[in-house]
This record gives sequence, structure tokens and C-alpha cells, in this order.
Amino acid sequence: MASSLSYVAFVMEQLSGAGAISFRRMFGEYGLYCGGKYFACVCGDRLLVKITPAGEALLPDCPRGIPYEGGGEMLLPDVEDRETLTELARVTCAALPAKKPRKKPERKE
Repeated sequence: MASSLSYVAFVMEQLSGAGAISFRRMFGEYGLYCGGKYFACVCGDRLLVKITPAGEALLPDCPRGIPYEGGGEMLLPDVEDRETLTELARVTCAALPAKKPRKKPERKE
């Protein structure tokens, strides 16, 4: 089931205190980015956040889910708890490696 844009807008509003969060449509669903780092997705009108040691420490009892068949396990935080959700986004993004720069293709002459 594809996610609704209205749900994505709600999630984005809930995450507004976490910094420069953006989203991109991916395979009928949505990927969420912070500073260019992919850290979460909205799939089936559910927010799923990448698992990091910092995120697990913040929410040790957080339920988990799989965004799509063949996908890896991710955290399923309570999107209604804006304060905790914002902090989860902050610590998760801080724990993720820096975005790798794209290599420019070599010009053939």
C-alpha cells in the first residue's frame, strides 16, 4: 500500500525541530533525508527509522518493522511523540556516516 502525501507532510511537521529534513519519492514510497543522509522512510503510512546504537539507546523498547519485502529491520517510533521523534532523528543522523561525494564520470575524448 503506497503512502499518502498527507501522512508524509504530517511526519515532516513532526520532524521540523530536527533540522533540515527533506523527502524524496522512492519506489512509490518516500525516503527521508537529513543533511543529505538517508535516515528513514515512510512506507505504507508508517515511519521507519534506520537502527543505530544511539537510536537503540534512546528507544530500547521501540517496536521494529520491515519497510518492504526484502528490506532490513528498522525502528517504528511513535510519530505522535514529537519531542522523542525529533531527538531520534537527531541522534540517528549524527550516528550515520557522512554522505560520500559522487565521482564525476571521466570525459571520453
